[in-house]
This record gives sequence, C-alpha cells and structure tokens, in this order.
Amino acid sequence: MLRGQLIFALILPVTFLAAEPIKPHPANPHYYLYRGQPTILITSAEHYGAVINRAFDYVPYLDTLKAYGLNYTRPYAGAMFETIDKFITGNPLGPKPRDLVAPWARSNQAGYLVGGNKFDLDQWNPEYFARLKDYVGKAAERGIVVEICFFNSQYSDTWPISPLYYENNIQGVGKCDWRDAQTLKHADLVRREDDYVRKITQEVNSFDNVILEICDEAASIGTGIELAGQWVSHLVDTVRGTERDLPKKHMIAQEVEGPFGGPMDFSADPRLSIITAQYIWGREPDAHGGEMGGMRGLEYKYDLNKPIELNETDWYPFGYRGDKIGDSRVEAWEFIEGGGAGFNQLNGLFTPQDPAGKSPDNEQLLGALRNLKQFMYSFDFLKMHADKTFVVSGLPSTDTFFRATSEPGKQYGLYIHHSKRGGQWGSYEVLPGNYHESLTVSLPQGDYQAEWVDPARGVVTASESFSHEGGNRTLPAPSYTIDIALRIKRR
Repeated sequence: MLRGQLIFALILPVTFLAAEPIKPHPANPHYYLYRGQPTILITSAEHYGAVINRAFDYVPYLDTLKAYGLNYTRPYAGAMFETIDKFITGNPLGPKPRDLVAPWARSNQAGYLVGGNKFDLDQWNPEYFARLKDYVGKAAERGIVVEICFFNSQYSDTWPISPLYYENNIQGVGKCDWRDAQTLKHADLVRREDDYVRKITQEVNSFDNVILEICDEAASIGTGIELAGQWVSHLVDTVRGTERDLPKKHMIAQEVEGPFGGPMDFSADPRLSIITAQYIWGREPDAHGGEMGGMRGLEYKYDLNKPIELNETDWYPFGYRGDKIGDSRVEAWEFIEGGGAGFNQLNGLFTPQDPAGKSPDNEQLLGALRNLKQFMYSFDFLKMHADKTFVVSGLPSTDTFFRATSEPGKQYGLYIHHSKRGGQWGSYEVLPGNYHESLTVSLPQGDYQAEWVDPARGVVTASESFSHEGGNRTLPAPSYTIDIALRIKRR
C-alpha cells in the first residue's frame, strides 16, 4: 500500500507539470493532442447561450454530451446575443432580460433598451466570470473542450441590444451602424472590444480544455471582408499579446470567409492554429464574404497540415429537409471520415426548458455521433491521412458522396452516403433507397479483416477475412438504405 502511494505521489507532480492546453498533434497536425491522447472533437451542441443565459442549466447539458462520449462545445462570450426565440423557440442565445449574464456590470443608471440599468464598461461582472469559469471547469471534468467564441457578426436587431451599443452603456461607446461595430473605424469601441477579449483570455488561461475563437461570420452578414479582416487580425494580436506573459498558450481559430487568400482567409497565417469552416459546402465567396464549407476545407486546405474544423451546421431541426436525422448524420460522418479534426452540429433540442435535450430525435442524433467517434477511435487514426485513391471503382457517379482515410497497407476507413446537395449553404438531403455496391479497392499484399458498419446503429452488418496477393480486390457491401462505413485492417 505504501509503495502504491509513493508511486502515485511521484506521478502526480509530473502529470501536473506536463499539463498543457489542447493543441495540434505534433505527429499528425490534422488531429489534436489533448491530455496526452490523440483527439478528434465531435459534438452536437446548444446554440451558444450556455454561459450568458442564467436560465440555461449547463450541468445536465454537459452530462448529456458526456453520456454519448461527445467532447466539444462552443459558447458565445457575451458581446453578441439574440432576441427571445429568434429563429427557434427556446433559443439559448436569446435570454429573457432577467436572465442575461453579461461580462460587464450594470450601472446605477436606468435605460438599457431591453430592460434594467445600463452597463458600465469600466466594471466587470463577477457573476459572469464565475459562471464562465465554472462552465469551463465542469466541461473539463467531463473531458469536454470549450471553444470560446468572442464575437459573432452583429445584425440590425442584435447590435441595438448589445452592451457595447452606445445607448446601453454609460460611457456612450458604440455610436455606429451595426455593419461598422466590428471594424477598426471607431477607436473608442475597439478599445472596449480589446478589453473584453483581453479579460476573457486572462480569466480562462489556466484551463487546458479551451480554444479561443475570434468571430463567427465576421464578414458575411454586412461588414465585408476588407474591414472584417483587419479587425480580426487586430484581435488575433490582442489574444497573442495577452497570453505572451501568461503561463499557457491556447489555439486561436477563425472562420474562413471570402476568396481563398483574401483578407478573411487566415488558413496559412502562423498566428492561428485551426482552419475553421461552417456549413457543409458553404456559399460561393464574394466581396461581402461567403463561408467556406467543411468539405471545401478538406478539399482545398488539407495540405496546409492544420486541424480543419467544421464548427457550425444548419440548426437542427431548422434548416434541414426530408429525413432530418439522416441529413444530420451524413454530414458529420463524411467530414470526420474525410480527415476533419472537429465537428459541431448546431442543435436546437437543447433549450433552457430542457437543457439535457431529452427527446427521441436527440437520441438518434447523439447516438450517430457516438458511433462515429467509436468508429474513428477503432483505428490508430493518428497514422492515417485523407486518401480516396485506394477506392478503384464501384461507386455510382451521381448522388453519391464518399470520403476515406488510410495508413496504406495497414488500415483503411471509408464512408459512403447517397444524398443530393441543396439549401442555402449546400447542405445534404439524403436519398433513401436499396443500395448494395461492390467496391474494388487496391491493397498491398497481406492478410486483412474487412467490416461493414451501419452508422445509424453502430453495428457491424457484414465482415470478411481474406488473404490478398496485392492489387485489386472486390468487396461487396451488404444492402443499406442511406449510408455505410467500411473498416479494413491488416491482421
């Protein structure tokens, strides 16, 4: 007993000293290193209001994520929030006035446009920072990484209710149009935005389960890529400057908008660690923005050797058509099996009224993501890279999508689904049918085990062990209705 206690005492300080924030894995930077383990971030998360909405009990929410093996969430930090029930009933990002917990303290002066006293931008709100750190800490206890998003693009209806809007704070800061609220045009406002970013960065510095994200949709709503790009770059420097003298250095993320290589494409910028995409295929870029979809990221940014993250999809069930469960499943499986490092489905089933999201739909949504994580973790995925070349033939040329990863000669993962692209952001609508392809794959000589997996149920539906002389091999898939995954491992 004493010997065991001694070993524990010796190990504990080493573990503490070795702790560091989540980061790209040095052996394969398409994935993460977290708590000493190769990591892929997968979740279906609430709509960004868990911290700023006092009515949202985040403990049952985090418990639900943990119960399904999910390890990622993404709150907004408080500069932008929405009106009650905007887009969807129970929107967590639309708190009732009495439930708003903002980073800034209230003053003694009445007149906040939504109700109550105005904000004092010279004073921080202790309740907010206690709630923020408690949220991040409880997520850490459950193995969940928190991507803190400082800003979202303001809208014509959100800017007038922001504490940074001039009528809502006693300093009179923020007297500008909503399109200019997140630019470098107004020095007094930029100074307050810097203070806010700096304060949150300082408060969460001790946590290892944190990613810092600058702004969601910075350009696309109305600001434009030139102005938004300058502002985002400035705030990246603010984060880095703040952490320069702090113990821990966290990854910084920023969504790609507009033309590749333009002012809102920070993919190759060494200051940022993550290439961030939203929606499945996104919108075509233009001068105003246009968001790079996750699949475009895999196709055009993979060679930059950074983690690629798809951190927002359509908002379930809002925005999906037909088989909404199937539509949600295929986008997650295709992105992660194609080499993605992080996936967040935006989930409208988590509400202040039901923060645990208890519903039959959520059981299916979260179950499919649990199955995806288990499928990926059944490989030594750190040794795998995006690779479609081992699939020689056998897939239809229309309404069929597939992604694959491999460690040639050792292990292969493949995901297939039958869908059509549509919607504003190129999302999928699945096409149920009776599918049973015979795939031809090219494998080196060796002994292999091939297993076909049902993504919805997470079960093996057919398997085959074979000795192979090298070259092409035909693998017939069992019948399936929407999607199927293939796992091949050398024995």
